[in-house]
Amino acid sequence: MDDWRRHAIYFAPRADTPLARFGADWLGWDAAAGAPRDGLDLPGLPRPRADLVAGPDRYGLHATLKPPFRLAEGRDRAGLGAAIAALAARHARFALDLGPGVLQGFVALMETTPSRPLARLAAACVTELDAFRAPPIPEEIGRRGPDLDPAEAANLHRWGYPWVLDRFRFHLTLSRSLPPPEAAAVLAALAPPLAPHLSRPVEVADLCHFAEGEDGRFRMLGRYPLGEGA
Repeated sequence: MDDWRRHAIYFAPRADTPLARFGADWLGWDAAAGAPRDGLDLPGLPRPRADLVAGPDRYGLHATLKPPFRLAEGRDRAGLGAAIAALAARHARFALDLGPGVLQGFVALMETTPSRPLARLAAACVTELDAFRAPPIPEEIGRRGPDLDPAEAANLHRWGYPWVLDRFRFHLTLSRSLPPPEAAAVLAALAPPLAPHLSRPVEVADLCHFAEGEDGRFRMLGRYPLGEGA
């Protein structure tokens, strides 16, 4: 029996990198350590930091590759970990140029140039690991369904999430969804401390297995290295 509510496959910067430490401090949650952080308050924020990050602070700094899912009947954590390891080994590591921006009201770090290796890796996580995903329950469909276009609705019913495959947008979320003036203010406040961490490409060297505990917070259960490539 699995003790975790849901599992997910994410990218997360390695814990010893400055970007990972900044993200944990800003969000107030270190998923790799499974521990809270004091939180990093910055000048110029439109409201208290804890309110700005409410929601994303449950996950820690990450970018979704396969969205959270309940394990299918007959599947277990060990089998999922082995499948993630095998998938990771088939993909070469790569690097991304990232920059801060706003996506549907969420302040986030996003690709500055689309990456084909990233698109292939994300698609493989969604499709090749899908045997481990239990079908969404009606409440999950209903919660996301009303505002979706036909392609997003089809993704939701087939893959359990609307924004996958051709609708995938890589992003490391830094805030909850905010009105445009507040999102702009948060973006401006974050830009100076983020700049040193984004001065060079960010390496994508492994897949991260996260899981949601009974407290609603996600913790990293394992890292699985990507291949070295040619």
